[in-house]
Amino acid sequence: MQLDRVLNFWPVLLKGIGMTVSLSVLSLLIGVALGFVFGIIRAGRNRPLAQIVGLYVDFFRGTPFLLQVFIVFFILPEFGLELSAFASGVVALSNVAACFIGEIVASGIKAVPLGQSEAAAASGLTRIQQLRHVILPQAVRIVTPSLVGQFVLLIKDSSVVSAIGLLDLTRSGWMIVQTVPNGLLVFGIVGLSYFVICYPLIYLSRRMERKAQATAL
Repeated sequence: MQLDRVLNFWPVLLKGIGMTVSLSVLSLLIGVALGFVFGIIRAGRNRPLAQIVGLYVDFFRGTPFLLQVFIVFFILPEFGLELSAFASGVVALSNVAACFIGEIVASGIKAVPLGQSEAAAASGLTRIQQLRHVILPQAVRIVTPSLVGQFVLLIKDSSVVSAIGLLDLTRSGWMIVQTVPNGLLVFGIVGLSYFVICYPLIYLSRRMERKAQATAL
């Protein structure tokens, strides 16, 4: 049976899953950190800086992710910055994640009632203290469901790095289908693997959204 032949390649699939998870987790950590910086700047009072960051964010949100990966992997070496396929994937994924997360965080900060920051300022807190103790905690609660949904998109976007030769889950499927010429079966298993990875986050996001809606009522 072709299914048995595909399952004989389980070490390749397992390696691809491990690479996808490693790439996604590392990119997520970096993307969240940068995204919060972008979001704070975008929602901040320094309008020129906010506009510069906004232009940067809009550029990467408005261009194909595959093109961004190619720029990092193929173009940057011409300027003396040569990265491995894994490092290129992390840089590209972290950057695009930071751009989307930044907009989510900015919207969350703007959704916090103005009276909260005014009360914090009146109590003598500095702007940084206001963000840390008053504004960001409330903003995070507002945007957490959207952030979790963005994490799912990040995992799915990681499949694009297979185009530069990184042995992720999608690339492992391409390797297996060369030996087992049944694309429906092979990529059905690959798709199921992505679903298994993403579903806990999808479920978590839905629960958070329902909880947020119930709290708002």
